Amino acid sequence: MSNSVLPVTPEGQPVPWQMWYQDPASPVMEQIVGLNSFISWIMAGVVLLVLALLITVVVRFNARTNPVPSTTTHNVPLEIGWTVLPILILLVIAVPSFRLLYFMDKAPQADMTLKVTGHQWYWSYEYPDHGAFTFDAFMKDAGDLQGAEPRLLAVDNPVVVPVGVTVRVLTTSSDVIHSWAVPSLGVKMDANPGRSNETWIRAERPGTYYGQCSELCGVNHGFMPIAVKAVSAEEFTAWVTAAQARFAQGLPLQLAEGRR
Repeated sequence: MSNSVLPVTPEGQPVPWQMWYQDPASPVMEQIVGLNSFISWIMAGVVLLVLALLITVVVRFNARTNPVPSTTTHNVPLEIGWTVLPILILLVIAVPSFRLLYFMDKAPQADMTLKVTGHQWYWSYEYPDHGAFTFDAFMKDAGDLQGAEPRLLAVDNPVVVPVGVTVRVLTTSSDVIHSWAVPSLGVKMDANPGRSNETWIRAERPGTYYGQCSELCGVNHGFMPIAVKAVSAEEFTAWVTAAQARFAQGLPLQLAEGRR
């Protein structure tokens, strides 16, 4: 299909000097960012508390201001306090963490299914709910990039999903362990040979979201990127119609196009 139907946007990819997460584009990633911010505030509070205690010790208990040190060896209330406080902090962190883990793991009722298969070193995709057509996705060479497509992240055949639709993602592998990861969509699932893992995504806005294999899988591990394009329902329907003809019966691209 032409790039005019599925435009490339600068979303869903790292930018120079980036420090924080990519902009979230799914409910899972929004909660991940929220939990990260929540824990960061707790960490900042702990750091400030420890810093205040250190300053207090340096100022009040140095040899000049406190020439006769205390010989106290135990302080029961203090020992209880510094044992209970970390436990309470961990409980405060654990509750939203477990809630998020359950939210990520418990896939809601899916509207469609996408099967992902990792290979050394490219990805294969299958749409079982749309005629079960399949296609392979390879990294684009630098000379084939168009427009704002990022080097080492753009692929020749990106995954296409409709906006606002819950997609069940089934991952597997034909050889070694891979990992299908797209940061903006909050998904990272291992693809293991001989078994199928399940996760889910739901893109909340149109855009192109990039990722990479996140499991060391061989010499070309760094060259099997992922591109997911979220489009409107109308554009997705048009893409499926074209893809069914283009990738008919899993035939090689040249042969499938010859039958159109």
